[in-house]
Amino acid sequence: MNTDRLSFEPALLPLDEYNQLLRDHVHPPNWANPAPAGRYDLVVIGAGTAGLVVAAGAAGLGLGLKVALIEKSLMGGDCLNVGCVPSKCLIRSSRVVADMGEAAPFGIHPPDHIEVDFAAVMQRMRRIRAGISHHDSAERFRKLGIDVFLGQAQFVDGETIAVNSNRLRFKKAVIATGARASRPSIPGLAEAGYLTNETVFSLTERPRRLAVIGGGPIGCELAQAFHRLGSEVTLFHKHGHLLDREDADAAEIIQQQFLKENLNLVLDVSLERVEATAAGKVIHYSQMGMAKSLVVDEILVGAGRAPNVDGLNLEAVGVAYDRRRGVMVNDYLQTTNPRIYAAGDICMDWKFTHAADAAARIVIKNTLFSPFGLGRSKLSDLVMPWVTYTDPEIAHVGLYEQEAQAQGIETDTIKIPFSDVDRAMADGETEGFVKILHKKGSDKILGATMWPATPGK
Repeated sequence: MNTDRLSFEPALLPLDEYNQLLRDHVHPPNWANPAPAGRYDLVVIGAGTAGLVVAAGAAGLGLGLKVALIEKSLMGGDCLNVGCVPSKCLIRSSRVVADMGEAAPFGIHPPDHIEVDFAAVMQRMRRIRAGISHHDSAERFRKLGIDVFLGQAQFVDGETIAVNSNRLRFKKAVIATGARASRPSIPGLAEAGYLTNETVFSLTERPRRLAVIGGGPIGCELAQAFHRLGSEVTLFHKHGHLLDREDADAAEIIQQQFLKENLNLVLDVSLERVEATAAGKVIHYSQMGMAKSLVVDEILVGAGRAPNVDGLNLEAVGVAYDRRRGVMVNDYLQTTNPRIYAAGDICMDWKFTHAADAAARIVIKNTLFSPFGLGRSKLSDLVMPWVTYTDPEIAHVGLYEQEAQAQGIETDTIKIPFSDVDRAMADGETEGFVKILHKKGSDKILGATMWPATPGK
């Protein structure tokens, strides 16, 4: 074993028993990187969903392939550490609060006051996250026969990647470094301090007044959750409607739900600057030509994602990239260097865990089982479903109507209201619908939207 120690150890706060267990699994402080093999069949940079699936899939083929996996931060990536798992834990707790408050129509008398123990909510999240973290642990992947290196990866040349003082020679490589939260260019925001999905789950005290910047899925999900957990939430969105990329009918119902819950929405807004004062963080903004301000205790930024391309030295190996869009790939997930592929948030518009998983499987096939480019799989062949985890949820798959129109496809729509569905009536979920988009004059389904995605829950 090489004594080359870690150059980067991420902070996990608070460092209680659960975060210590998480750290010991996904970034063990005493980890010693192995001595590199002479040459690897596949080197994977990034141990989020895409990287883990590529590495485990290649190593598990039973072909004796030499596989290396490199991660500079936490194995498991966003999904385990700062995305799917912690956010769904918070959302679940917040839905308990909502269900208790809305029990009366079901013949249940709700309590006069619902007490939320925010510290206990966050502790539950940390306990669940730590409890499943062994699935993504460095030790588990080492036992799969993968050489796990913790440290910053950097391309040296067309066949070598440096990790700290190690040099890894490769036949093929995969970039799966993911993305991070974007920071809006608002004067004073950095100086005042703000939260992102990468830091908000470290909170142990509930913010009394919380501003959320961004009315997309991340912003809407966390704004509703924190509001239900007792924060005074104001959601800022630059457009006139929340979830403007979703089906308009479904997005409108979510917006009305937020208003029904008295979540403060500030739409069609331009954020001008932020300043830190003794009273709190003051957000100065303009709306309909009028200058306004709001004082809050914390600001959560949920507006967009930025690809993690820095520090990889992609120029040295001729891999084209864009700082907004990420690594450039073709339909086979091959970069402009034919020996290097990419998968997941680093190169795809679909920034979902299941999309990264599906892309990783395409990469395994195209890197290892498509000699001379024969029989390769295409990213464009995937039909991608997704869910926005507001309450109620929105589920969608395939094309939206405007996308079909842009492709010159004439469409018809079937819309079935849940008020006609017996189960929805019994569960008190009659406001929803399922909408099916199909090709005009044909039974070919192009896309579908359902709200709520889990009628009856």
